[in-house]
Amino acid sequence: MQYVQLGQSGLKVSRLCLGTMNMGSKEWKPWIFDEKESEPIICHALDNGVNFIDLADFYSQGAGEQVVCNVLNRVARRDDLVITTKVGYSMGTDINASGHSRKHIFNSIDASLKRMGTDYVDIYMLHYFDTQTPIEETMMALNDIVRSGKARYIGVSTMNTWQLAKILQVCERHGLVKPINMQLQLNCAYREEEREMIPYCVDQGIGVSVFSPLARGVLTNDLNSTRNKTDFFTAEMYNDQASIDIAHSVAKVAQFRGCAPAQVAQAWVLNKPQVSSMLVGADTKEQFDSALNALNMTLSDSEIYEIERNYTPCDLINDYTAGKRIPRNARPEQEFGRLESVG
Repeated sequence: MQYVQLGQSGLKVSRLCLGTMNMGSKEWKPWIFDEKESEPIICHALDNGVNFIDLADFYSQGAGEQVVCNVLNRVARRDDLVITTKVGYSMGTDINASGHSRKHIFNSIDASLKRMGTDYVDIYMLHYFDTQTPIEETMMALNDIVRSGKARYIGVSTMNTWQLAKILQVCERHGLVKPINMQLQLNCAYREEEREMIPYCVDQGIGVSVFSPLARGVLTNDLNSTRNKTDFFTAEMYNDQASIDIAHSVAKVAQFRGCAPAQVAQAWVLNKPQVSSMLVGADTKEQFDSALNALNMTLSDSEIYEIERNYTPCDLINDYTAGKRIPRNARPEQEFGRLESVG
């Protein structure tokens, strides 16, 4: 396993982070693993050096935190782990059971810690940017949580660059703790965060952790999985010809390499020097091993060209742009197979 410091913090995390959205309760989604099914995958990740675990209270409506941490509390030492959880999405029918108000944040951290069976979370993250709550209120609440010891650091996820800039401005103005991690979506079928968000995070010393490196499974070239048949977000985000063409290019490189398309797609993400850590939401040990192998795969210039040649701009994928896509046209094909070098 490779380890990096997360941004300009002193926190060291594994370059592979265990994503856990697929763990919790089948009552939430049909593709979710229960505790018994989740344990072998969690243990396999830990055995291979993963110390970075990603959770959210929203996953299985709290059952995800409980299931994953039940396993972690049995098989690992808490102080050896870097555990993050997120707050923001609705956790009930009450009018204040969502968002980033002081009330909801304070209620949520206590509820998360109780479900997780721990005294603290390493990184407490905003799941998105709440446009309904003054950002000063949100960041002061997070600052108080860090000062209380219930969280060691704070992080953010899935927002516009100007919104992150506003957060940092408020933190600077009021002397509040700043985020050390931005969790965002990045894969070879969705690269919009490379334009502004990732360069801004690098400039500001914020670590970048990436989720959905396989474009919710599209880049595996397997559209018949249980998740892809039941998760309508996949079609909403990646139901365009460009995404399909990119998936075919990934498969072409994988065929040349003699490996699975998933490994090539993951290597494309991990080859980005700006990426601190990549989330791996594995359903099997073998799927996790694909990411392990991708850590040591170096793509050649011609392979990267083949993977990237169909990419054209699209709308940002976040809470504010649902259903908005820009038609995408591919660049012309070049002769493929004259590889400069492979690693």
